[in-house]
Amino acid sequence: ASSAALVLNSALYCFRCIVFCLSVFALTYCAAGLSYCFVQFMGYIIMLDELYWATSEHYFQAQKFVGTPYLEKVRQTKTPKDAATMGRDRSLPLRSDWEQVKDDVMRKAVLQKFRTHADIREILLATVEKVLVENSPIDYYWGCGKDGSGKNKLGQILMEVREILRNEN
Repeated sequence: ASSAALVLNSALYCFRCIVFCLSVFALTYCAAGLSYCFVQFMGYIIMLDELYWATSEHYFQAQKFVGTPYLEKVRQTKTPKDAATMGRDRSLPLRSDWEQVKDDVMRKAVLQKFRTHADIREILLATVEKVLVENSPIDYYWGCGKDGSGKNKLGQILMEVREILRNEN
């Protein structure tokens, strides 16, 4: 296929927010277009640890407080933004091993979201082998950062989940 065809085909995933980094095989996504499903704040209910979670963001942020009443408080927040705000509140007792487990917690939440919801699983699988990049100019850990030097951990996890799902089919 021509590069133009790949660009047009890929543009279906994120209207106005696709940036092809280095080649047409890298897909930078944001909350617009079909790639909204890649964003942790989107309202895809998941069940993990025998509890329902309004979003994967709720689950991720609550895991910072395992063994405390704050886990349930985060789970019950009205919006993913509220969950994130509470999860980032450093006056609350962050679990001591958070830095060691946060990638695994994110992977577990993302995998469950895409296992649970067939419609978005198909969108993720349709990215085939594209490099997925969390297009966040302010997040250098989960995203690419303003200058593209970020770790893109969420993009990496999405690609790992895509491979797991592909092998399950």
